[in-house]
Amino acid sequence: MFKSFLEQDVSLTKKLLSLETSINDIIGVIFNTIKKKNKVFICGNGGSAADAQHLAAEFLVRLRPNINRKPFPLITLMQDSSTLSACSNDFDFKYIFSRNLEAMANKNDLLICLSTSGNSKNIIEVLKYARRKKIKSISFLGKKGGKCRGISNLEIFIPSNITSKIQECHLMLGHYILEKVEDRLLNEK
Repeated sequence: MFKSFLEQDVSLTKKLLSLETSINDIIGVIFNTIKKKNKVFICGNGGSAADAQHLAAEFLVRLRPNINRKPFPLITLMQDSSTLSACSNDFDFKYIFSRNLEAMANKNDLLICLSTSGNSKNIIEVLKYARRKKIKSISFLGKKGGKCRGISNLEIFIPSNITSKIQECHLMLGHYILEKVEDRLLNEK
């Protein structure tokens, strides 16, 4: 069973090679956003919320232990339990991200969404808000992208139906992308 589990991971990871052009485009967009002193916002639900917070911490604090540098503005839209419960109660759960993006984002900022299904109402809502306000967006999706497909400026689809595998790929790609963005930002000096 364990061998089969690992072989499934290896097979999925090999399929990600086809995403190289899209990954390079995403690296460029994030780099240019931060280079121009704009902010990057990130969000997701459940495990994807944890991954979004994880990636935000990597850029706000430190990605690699041997590189000390200034913080880069990668901010999670999953603010805190008070904001989450107030928005859910007073408006609707589908606005928990778009409300926060509306409060903090400017036209030249960037939104990154992580969603395994692509069908979460709050992710769809924040992507639609970003589009209306001309805020660029990137979506890391699973399966065929769900209802989020086609809303973002750039999209990555993980070719799997297994939520945990999709999340693992999102986090792995997130680490790779941020490392390359960090390299470019540090070499700009």
